[in-house]
Amino acid sequence: MEKSKRIQSIDILRGIVMIIMALDHTRDFFHHSAMTADPLAPASTTYPLFFTRWITHFCAPVFVMLSGISIYISSQNKTRAEASASMFKRGLWLIIAEITLVTFGITFNPFFNIIILQVIWAIGFSMILLSIISRISFRAVLFSGIILLIGHNTLDYVAAPASGVSSAIWNIFFRAFGSAIPISSSHIILVLYAILPWTAAMFIGYALGYWYNAGYSASRRRKNLLITGSVMTIAFILLRFINGYGDPSPRLTNGSFPHDLFSFLNTSKYPPSLMYLCMTLGPSLILLSIWEKTNTAWSRFVSVYGKVPFFYYILHFYLIHLFLIILFFSSGYGVKDISSPGLPFYFRPLNFGYDLWIVYVLWIVIVLLLYKPSQWFGRYKARNAYWWLKYI
Repeated sequence: MEKSKRIQSIDILRGIVMIIMALDHTRDFFHHSAMTADPLAPASTTYPLFFTRWITHFCAPVFVMLSGISIYISSQNKTRAEASASMFKRGLWLIIAEITLVTFGITFNPFFNIIILQVIWAIGFSMILLSIISRISFRAVLFSGIILLIGHNTLDYVAAPASGVSSAIWNIFFRAFGSAIPISSSHIILVLYAILPWTAAMFIGYALGYWYNAGYSASRRRKNLLITGSVMTIAFILLRFINGYGDPSPRLTNGSFPHDLFSFLNTSKYPPSLMYLCMTLGPSLILLSIWEKTNTAWSRFVSVYGKVPFFYYILHFYLIHLFLIILFFSSGYGVKDISSPGLPFYFRPLNFGYDLWIVYVLWIVIVLLLYKPSQWFGRYKARNAYWWLKYI
């Protein structure tokens, strides 16, 4: 019973972030300014557009952190060697899936001229690192996670290599944001997620998994989650007010409330700064504490998505792109417009798109269409023990 409740709370939070994540990707493909303007730019954005993008900031870090918690829980029935091997294989599979299934789902480019490395790649590589560090000790994972979380912004003060192999390594592990690594005259790797800052979230999640041990007091766990989440949230607020260490993009003020509010909340995701991770993980831990005993119609609804995150993640890109193709041709575009110079997506011209309210309608439709497939796969996975199911 205790285990079921713990899993339920994780599935609720994960389901919510998966649903919100689809909003961001729907906006990327269908909002008229998604390819031409920054929705978080304080000087030019609007309340609806800013918060449509900002709320999705919670998705990736929570997804990564919950992956760490889930890995710890699943490792309790394995030897240390078995758990390490499982992490390594799953991590390798996720990297391969990012390069193939996810990249094609995002671009629909059959030639793979651009390989996009995002959150699945970061989770996969972090799993591989976790498979190594967890063999040393639990404390090694905990302290590594804390050091990476608090200390990685020290690199903001270090001059990055300008070119060559050292620059590529620097971007892959520490500072990437849209860093293009050419692999041939017509193919590049686009690194959007630098590994180690995201590894911090996974290692922290793995360490939090200790509170989910079968013999651990549920009330003590909820208290610990509430305290830890509150401390991280307060740390974000204090650090942002101090406006020094913890984020390479300083808070700017000009006396306008909307501008100052947007600037306060606009922390750096690429790579995730200390402030960004405190801003997103802090409130999420509070919710994880509050929702542990929740069992309502809405929680059961969102849990359907939370139980099959990878299945949902892959499927939602293909469904979004299918909608994109339909609207692309129905808007009068032709075959000659499928590929746009400078854009990684097929069927997504630069100035294509709709108003934000239409984006919300499309998002709701897409999420609802994914409910039954997610429900079916969740039940199928619960009834069967095929080895390959743990990779989906």
